Amino acid sequence: MRKVIVMMHISLDGFAVSNEGTGLEWTFRGISDEVSQAAYENMRDVDTIIWGRSTYQGMYSYWPTVPANPESKPDEIEHAHWLDRTTKLVFSTTLETAEWVNSKLIKGNIAEEINTLKRQEGQNMLILGSPRLAHSFMALNLIDEYRLFLHPVTLGEGLPLFKEQAYLKLSATKTFANGVVHLRYQPDAQ
Repeated sequence: MRKVIVMMHISLDGFAVSNEGTGLEWTFRGISDEVSQAAYENMRDVDTIIWGRSTYQGMYSYWPTVPANPESKPDEIEHAHWLDRTTKLVFSTTLETAEWVNSKLIKGNIAEEINTLKRQEGQNMLILGSPRLAHSFMALNLIDEYRLFLHPVTLGEGLPLFKEQAYLKLSATKTFANGVVHLRYQPDAQ
């Protein structure tokens, strides 16, 4: 059975997005080649990306431009091609279309859609960013695993990854030279 995995960068005080700029500038200091490689490795068992409207629009405005940009690094170009090949599920009640190749717009029935997809053949599905959408999935008990990159920074305010109490069971951890820690958890029903 396919799993739904949340992969997110979070601050020490639990925020996935700050209230500044685009909300992700604080992650730039922690994105080393080592952390990027680990993030790409976390996507090897994934064939479907899940996004909310805002994350989808941000990704769609950037990644399709990467292959033609002469300043793009080889790993960025490889990731851009992977994103093109990968199925993208976009959950939004306000978008009319999802135009990026291999994208499907889903306007409602989150639990029904995801549970149907979990039973189908294929690799795992990954919520990549989209903390508000992750909140909806958590409330519906649809998350099977969390792959978190914990950055050594506090934000003081922003959008938290977790809005409600959750018990988790640690399955793996790795610390990088720049102080970022990769943590893997499964929900722990107790």
